[in-house]
Amino acid sequence: MANHFSAVKRVRQTEKRTARNRASASRLRSALRSMRESLEKGDKTAAAQTYRETVSALDKAIQKGVLHENTASRYKSRLSKRLSALK
Repeated sequence: MANHFSAVKRVRQTEKRTARNRASASRLRSALRSMRESLEKGDKTAAAQTYRETVSALDKAIQKGVLHENTASRYKSRLSKRLSALK
């Protein structure tokens, strides 16, 4: 009987965790999309501001366990390279 109740609790915990991870991943994707859009527009000052916000979103995703640290570093590196290529 005890196993049944703990399984129910496990389901509740998984649903809650999944919702939290999905929300965090969604915020991250939105930040990355806005960064790519600002890079395409070519406005360096606006892109620099968006870059700071995107890096913050990446760091939060690392803390939440949504993204691996090396993956986030790779994103940051590629985005900063594209930002510095703007004139």
